[in-house]
Amino acid sequence: MGNAESNAYQNHLSRFLPEEQSDIDGVFDTLSGSSGSAGVKNGKATKKTVTLAALQAYMREPLPEQMTTRLYNGMKSIDLPGKSSGLSEQIVKEQFVIFMSNLLKGNADEKITIIMRMISKTQGPVKGKQIQEFTEDLIKSVVHVLNYRKELKGWNLENTRDSASGVKALASQLLSELKPADGTKPVGPQLMETNFDPGVIQDWVYRVPQISIFLSVVIRQGLHVLHSLPDQTKDIVNLLPGCKGVKGRRLVSLFDIPSIMYLNSHLPAELQHKWQLLFSSRLHGESFSQLCAHIVNKGPCLVILKDLDGYIFGGFASHSWEVKPQFQGDNRCFLFSVFPSLAVYTYTGYNDHYMYLNHGQQTMPNGLGMGGQHEYFGLWIDSDYGKGHSKAKPRCTTYNSPQLSAKEDFTLDAMEVWAVGDLPESAGKGKKSILDVDPEAQALLEMAGKSRLSEGLREPIEEDEDDEDN
Repeated sequence: MGNAESNAYQNHLSRFLPEEQSDIDGVFDTLSGSSGSAGVKNGKATKKTVTLAALQAYMREPLPEQMTTRLYNGMKSIDLPGKSSGLSEQIVKEQFVIFMSNLLKGNADEKITIIMRMISKTQGPVKGKQIQEFTEDLIKSVVHVLNYRKELKGWNLENTRDSASGVKALASQLLSELKPADGTKPVGPQLMETNFDPGVIQDWVYRVPQISIFLSVVIRQGLHVLHSLPDQTKDIVNLLPGCKGVKGRRLVSLFDIPSIMYLNSHLPAELQHKWQLLFSSRLHGESFSQLCAHIVNKGPCLVILKDLDGYIFGGFASHSWEVKPQFQGDNRCFLFSVFPSLAVYTYTGYNDHYMYLNHGQQTMPNGLGMGGQHEYFGLWIDSDYGKGHSKAKPRCTTYNSPQLSAKEDFTLDAMEVWAVGDLPESAGKGKKSILDVDPEAQALLEMAGKSRLSEGLREPIEEDEDDEDN
């Protein structure tokens, strides 16, 4: 190894702590041992190398095969001084270490050559279709490897919506951030055929943090390297929130794993570590009184619903819901869509109509709303449970969201509310129940012979601390 090569290699190596270096050494030794490529040739010791077959054998279960091949192409793209560029089919230790250094510790400039080669084996511009396939493979691999390593934190592929459509939706959302140099914004078939040069991809990787985070997860969890060492970034730790309140309840959430990852990244950092189910129409019944009883004074929440046409959408409420005839919340609130497209719509500054919850009043609208104005909400669930609207011609004034439902006036199929972050200490302690704010509900219960305490409406909060069993 020449001096220039040696210095460059040492610089990459020095980015890793001693225990990280030994972790990388161990994985490389395992890979090169299983490839059988180290040994003696013509009486001389030969360098240990890693083949594609060895990589595939090592990662057959943790990662889909397409992603293993992409990682191999990325490693092969590392040019070493004095070596013929990319001609060898085998990976040497220096390439392996520099690959790790650039993708796990490098900036967008250092990552770009590797990512370009992971997108396409040939040099030069890449087509939108190739970027789409790479992005879908990447997201699919994150879900696959976290499931394989039992790192889904209480979520699983059985208690969430099918992740296949979620993978496509998240990939489309990330691809929408591509900005060609000529300032155009190609979409659909046009995007698939557009050529993108390395500068545009580098800008995209710089602006879309998910690409680097997902690559880091795939490498760490796929190769089982550096996955438990202190270098874990907060982004990766909070990639998925812990899931609470669903254990043993046979609920299939309206969320899928990719949409959970995407929406969690838009929540305030202090709320990203845990989601807890407060209400599900499939578990608690289709009743506005039940909805209010389960969500009032429980801290910040995500509301998600599905209409009869299959559209899935909702909103983030930054404050505890309170039953009152005034708007509440602040500019951290947002609306979102999960299906048929994944997107987040944030505060415009036009008005402060963030969130609204009212029940049992004759003079003001009764229901749950977010954004827009009375009778014209960006998202509205009527107190006559089952009916709602999403009005936006052309956009919701508060959040700049389009119509979220298939039809402007929709019929509700299912609804969930998830508390995010830690529940407030006051949750469930001495707070008003729906009986205190809805005389009609109280009267109906008394006619039915139910006691004032109505255990059904004052349901205890389930913490389910063991939901995150690995």
